[in-house]
Order: sequence, then C-alpha cells, then structure tokens
Amino acid sequence: MKVLVTGGAGYIGSHTTYCLLRAGHEVVVFDNLVNSSAASLDRVQDLAGRSIDFRRGDLLDPDAIERVLGEAAFDAVVHFAGLKAVGESVQNPLMYYRNNVVGTLNLLDAMENAAVRTLVFSSSATVYGASSDMPLLEEAPINATNPYGRTKQQIEDILTDLTASDRRWSVALLRYFNPAGAHESGRIGEDPQGVPNNLVPFVAQVAVGRHEKVRVFGKDYPTPDGTGVRDYIHVMDLAEGHLAALQFLNSATGIFRWNLGTGRGSSVLEVIQKFSEAAGCAIPHEFVDRRPGDAAVSYADPSAALADLGWSADRDLAQMCHDHWRWQKSNPMGYSEALGTP
Repeated sequence: MKVLVTGGAGYIGSHTTYCLLRAGHEVVVFDNLVNSSAASLDRVQDLAGRSIDFRRGDLLDPDAIERVLGEAAFDAVVHFAGLKAVGESVQNPLMYYRNNVVGTLNLLDAMENAAVRTLVFSSSATVYGASSDMPLLEEAPINATNPYGRTKQQIEDILTDLTASDRRWSVALLRYFNPAGAHESGRIGEDPQGVPNNLVPFVAQVAVGRHEKVRVFGKDYPTPDGTGVRDYIHVMDLAEGHLAALQFLNSATGIFRWNLGTGRGSSVLEVIQKFSEAAGCAIPHEFVDRRPGDAAVSYADPSAALADLGWSADRDLAQMCHDHWRWQKSNPMGYSEALGTP
C-alpha cells in the first residue's frame, strides 16, 4: 500500500513509519517539524533499510496537503499531526482547535478530492474524561475535560458523521493510553520540546541529568501506594497496533473504535522504581499537591483490539523503561545534537 503519514516525524509517527516500511508499505511523511525532527526520519530509513518520501508542510495550508495527495494514488492515510500538550491547550485553546480540528478538516477535504477514504486516526484515552469506571471500554461515554481532549473528541465526532454520510469511508479511531519506550536500537525515541508533559520522558531526563527531580503529584490517592495509576504502553506495541488497524480497514468500511493499552495499570512510584532499575541509579523525586482533574486510576480494556485485530501489547513496563533509557542515554539532548545525521 501507498500510505501518507501526517506527523510522521514525531514520536509515535516515526515508530509507526518504521513498522509500515518493515511491512513493505510505501510511505510518504507530511510534517511541519514544529514538534519533531527530520533526523528521526533519517534514522528510520537507516533502521528499516528503505527510503521515505518526506514532504515538509502544514495541514493549516490546504494547498500543501492537496498537492501531496493529488500527486500520487494513495491507498490510506495515518493521521498523527496535531498539538498534544494538555497544559498548553488550557492556556491557548484557540491554537489547539485551529491546529487540530481545522487541520483535520483540511486533510479530509484533500482526501475526498483525491478519492482516498481510508484513515487511521490517532485519538486518545483523554476523550473518556474523568470516568471512574475501570477498565475503560470503547462503549464508555466520552467527555473530555480539557481543550486538547476535546479536539480529539470533536475530530471523532466529525469522522463519525462523515462515515455515516458516506459508506465508502473506512476509519479507525485508536484511543491509546500512555506511550513510553523507544525502538530497541535506541536510535529513535521520544524527544519532547521543552519540559516534558508526561511522566516517563520526564523521569528519563532526570536520570540523564537534565532535571533535578521528579515531582509526584499527590500521594493520597486510593491506590496501593497512594500515587496515580495509569496504563503505560510501549510505543512499538502502539505502532504495531496502527499497522493492524490499517490491515483491518483494507477489507472493511465504516468506523471502528479501539483502545490500545495493556489493560494493566502502573503507579507513578512503580514507574520511577522500574526506571531506576533500568538506569542503574535512584531517581530523585518529591511529593507535591495533586493536580486538579487528575484521576486516581485509568487503564484500558483492550479486548476489542485483540478480538478484531488480533493485536495485544506484548512488552511490559520493565522493557519500556529499559528501551526508553537506552534511547535517552544515547541521545541525552534528543535529536538536537545529531541533526542531519542518520
């Protein structure tokens, strides 16, 4: 298949692009490089032994995405492009709605014009909001509690209405939980811009000396050790889930929703302990007040993905931490210190 990957130079996008290449697909990456690096694609090509056609562009430029989709006969699109920091979305909601929702509308218009109607969409478990019913099932009500999550929810609604109006569309909504880890080579991994918003990359940067300590938000949750519990999924398992969804859509029409998670929760202190073991040193941390809106526990029921796609997460938390540390130790400043090198 010929696949367009929007946001393909980013963390999850680059690992998925690697899996697509390894599976024999032809890949074109469309990315504005605002929160990513072209160096990731150089390394993906090196690891996969195959080339990527990279087009730098922004989904807010309708002509740019129209040109790319109009140049060749694509079979499908995997859509990662978007802003993803919850805190930033609260501070600048208009930027998030414009970038994520309007950008997706531009992509869908261009796909329709090019008669490309197969889409795997990078959604998020944030659409479930503050649900207390665990594990989370795809049938659970969605009620995102921040602008970032609401952009994902709005895009899901748009895609639901689109597929209801035109049965030629094949769409997968992948609601994934907390990505962590890196390719086992340590060549590609997560390189957040600025201070990381998520736990594992922040722990990794503490371990490599870029930050002094990890702040643990809350120690009095109703969990075994008092800290929040989340479902962490290895980024390679996540990438393989996108590949499985794409294969499923090749012979199905309509809209499908799948959780991509392990079905198991790990606490903040468990993550810190496992990463300490991987790094061979204690990770300093301190307890601070809870953050408003944080749930005590959140983890997936991934049984639908297993039943429909034959997919399940195979890598555990220890492997996530070892692989993430291998990447961070080899690239302490991320891609910035090796731009332009494979």
